[in-house]
Amino acid sequence: MAANTSLLEVSDHGDGEEREEQTRNQLSGWEKMLDLEEAKTQIFFSFPMILTNVCYSLITLVSVMLAGHLGKLQLAGATLANSWATVTGFAFMIGLSGALETLCGQGFGAKEYRMLGIFLQASCIISFLLSIVISIIWFYTEPILVLFHQDRDISKEAALYMKFLIPGLFAFSLQQNILRFLQTQSIVMPLALLSFIPLIVHIGIAYALVHCTPLGFKGAPLATSISLWISIIVLFLYVICAKKFKKTWQGFSSESFSYIFLNLKVALPSAAMVCLEDWVFEVMVFLAGIMPNSKITTSLIAMCVNTETIAYMITYGLSAAASTRVSNELGAGHPNRAKNAMAVSLKLSVLLAFLVVLALTLGHSIWAQFFSGSPAIIQKFASMTPYLAISIILDSLQGVLSGVASGCGWQKLVVYVNLATFYPVGIPIAYLLGFKFKLYAKGLWIGIISGLSCQAVTLLLITNHAKWTKLNIHGYRDKESSSPV
Repeated sequence: MAANTSLLEVSDHGDGEEREEQTRNQLSGWEKMLDLEEAKTQIFFSFPMILTNVCYSLITLVSVMLAGHLGKLQLAGATLANSWATVTGFAFMIGLSGALETLCGQGFGAKEYRMLGIFLQASCIISFLLSIVISIIWFYTEPILVLFHQDRDISKEAALYMKFLIPGLFAFSLQQNILRFLQTQSIVMPLALLSFIPLIVHIGIAYALVHCTPLGFKGAPLATSISLWISIIVLFLYVICAKKFKKTWQGFSSESFSYIFLNLKVALPSAAMVCLEDWVFEVMVFLAGIMPNSKITTSLIAMCVNTETIAYMITYGLSAAASTRVSNELGAGHPNRAKNAMAVSLKLSVLLAFLVVLALTLGHSIWAQFFSGSPAIIQKFASMTPYLAISIILDSLQGVLSGVASGCGWQKLVVYVNLATFYPVGIPIAYLLGFKFKLYAKGLWIGIISGLSCQAVTLLLITNHAKWTKLNIHGYRDKESSSPV
């Protein structure tokens, strides 16, 4: 490990933070409401991250849209497959990579640059090995979905989709790790371009495979796999060729194997934190599959889930900004600056969420047409828009708070929060309203809103009462995550 940063080197930061606090007290009303300098920093950070995550999310979503236009059965199969891929693979890989938000983020703040490359390699090893396990589950998608009482025809289509998506899982897992590696160094502007190129290529590949070859439906997931591998090759070449990574990427090293278990101690709670929330959305898709008129209901709920996912990818830019700013400041020994960064992120997230909701309210019919040409589905999606708007706002708030938790190393605590808010609250309410009160899709989504409300309030209380000055400065040096209290 590189030489440790002495705590004496950051001992003078207390006086600096006290001066900053005095300066804030002298600011005008607008400036007190929002730290403009911090807001500017986060906006310049989050906007490229928003573009990056939207582009990568659209790679999978474009394939679903193209497959959906082949027919109602193909739409239901593709959306169910995309949900199943998220619940069993993509969400898990995003969560695993979240360990790097803590390890690399605080390591970069502490100026222990060489360790970032070591942590990246350890995380990639873990992700690759777990991808093998998940790919086996994906191979047996059809019997698993049938076991969950899903429609047999839809399950068969979903299973076919999943088999051609398996190669993309390995690329996706590596991609997420490299993105976190770059994010924690505040390298975000190049990512927007590097993500846009694979998306444009993907649109061409997907259209050609679906409509210009005998592959048809199978061409959609195959195009996703090809495009994800193109994206990982582009990112890897950028890391090894750019001179700016000379300190943080010093080539492959066997030393990374000695950090696998340390990485796992942060990665597994991080994965559980992400999955426990994402699984709730996918449970709604499965519940929709056992409702009357399951083809339409499944498509409708899956469209809502995909819309929420896209909205969250926009929010994720701010979540990434909050995680990076908080972890970097904690690593440098600036707890008050870390807390201020969190407050600014929350205010920006509310503003951004309202803009997304406004766009959805005005253009929900146009958006629905990307998924289906059925007038019945488009009309039903319009009736879901008010509920979707509420969930997007709540999801935006909790997304930033979860990003702060990752920066602080509180992943284990958020696991308990998600368990306590979604499963005893959100899912039972969804089942009761959806089936007993026969509200169907609307009832399921009210359950989502209930869980998100409890989650956001709980995380807000935790971060508001946390003793920021006592947080572990270098979280990866302590094998236990720091406690907020």
